Amino acid sequence: MGLFGTSLSQLLAAENVRTITGGRARSVMFLFLFGGPSQLESFDMKPEAASTLRGPLKPIASRTPGLLISEKLARTAAVSDKFTVIRTMNHPHNDHNACHYIQTGHAWTRKAANGNDVNARETDWPAMGSVIEYLEQHAAGSHLRDFPDYVYLPNRLGHLQGYDRTGQYAGWLGRAYNGLATDIRKRGKTDNPFFRSCDDKELDFRIKGIVPESEIGLDRLSGRRSLLEQFDAGRRQIETARVLEDYHGIRRQALSLVTSDKIRQALDIRRENDSLRDRYGRHLFGQSCLMGRRMVEAGCRFVTVLWDAPDGYSWDSHRTSADLEKHLLPGFDQAYAALLTDLEDRGLLDETLVVAVGEMGRTPKPDTAAWGRGHWSHCFPCVLAGAGIRGGELYGRSDADAAYPAENPVSPEDMAATIYDALGINHELRLPDAQSRPTLILEGGEPLRHLFSTV
Repeated sequence: MGLFGTSLSQLLAAENVRTITGGRARSVMFLFLFGGPSQLESFDMKPEAASTLRGPLKPIASRTPGLLISEKLARTAAVSDKFTVIRTMNHPHNDHNACHYIQTGHAWTRKAANGNDVNARETDWPAMGSVIEYLEQHAAGSHLRDFPDYVYLPNRLGHLQGYDRTGQYAGWLGRAYNGLATDIRKRGKTDNPFFRSCDDKELDFRIKGIVPESEIGLDRLSGRRSLLEQFDAGRRQIETARVLEDYHGIRRQALSLVTSDKIRQALDIRRENDSLRDRYGRHLFGQSCLMGRRMVEAGCRFVTVLWDAPDGYSWDSHRTSADLEKHLLPGFDQAYAALLTDLEDRGLLDETLVVAVGEMGRTPKPDTAAWGRGHWSHCFPCVLAGAGIRGGELYGRSDADAAYPAENPVSPEDMAATIYDALGINHELRLPDAQSRPTLILEGGEPLRHLFSTV
């Protein structure tokens, strides 16, 4: 291949162009409920279980036959004909580092002597969103893109806790394929913006450093571009180096951010009317879901909307179910139902796969008298909607205590394969790693194609 001027990365890029075909989804919205929502207080209630297991919340009927749902998810129950509940997600990694597994489809294997190696490294596996970004950057006509294809809202995973958690980045694929992340902060050490209404001053999703066109003239911008091109000219002899490939990708993204009025407008949530914003909820998750819809509408292919743990707990409800009842379930309920309805009203639901999942569930047996539950990765739910997903259905069945799958277990590899397949991407695709070796984007897993309608 070298004799004919064809590098491995170029060959793979050509293959990728052929790979991004078909698929029902144009975009994915990945609602990541970090910390581990309780299956027994949400989508897999067990009213017949022992009183020591079933929890404090009452079940209510939904529009899905056989689905009893938490009383705190009444709005979601009313739109259950739009989604399928998978009740049997499972994996053996019973801690928060499973955030890597859920976002990449690859098991977490890195260990640390102190047991607290939670921060991302460039040797980690790439996030699904980064794979999408890579493929789009290497597709024919990529120079015409006017919007990034991987966006992370409202902040990087762990940043509100002081961590930089793994699974959200491009890893060995290269920094040029990291998602565009917004940076909404909390007001103070004990603040949780997911638990309260947020004002427009703090809901500034715009990327820091971007200024209106009126504040930077075209001559000044052209001068900056010219200077960058001069630096490039001096480095062309080593242009194929990986670090420069990353540099060029990051440079292109930076110029797009500075020059694109479309990006600036899409990131300005104040352009939405107040009644719709109220419907989503003025808390951080609700407004982030609305912003995610704006990203999809602007053309982004993979949007992660994160419910983080700025208080160190949130969905990680070890101590009590009080926050679950007062903030977590009601906040999700409001935003999720509004999102599905809004996407449908705009004609976007048929082409947008909406995935709602945590990295694990909670123990069937509570740890405290206040219904705090520990980590439990052996059986937990995932909710899928849009892009041809057959609504009003259940997939998989857990045992009597919602502890283990009784039928149809689903792994993170299966879920990642399903997401790739819905986007028309071969889940057995190979991409070049840091040493340019062709590497499978997934090692196992099968798409759950039977969850999609055939029409």
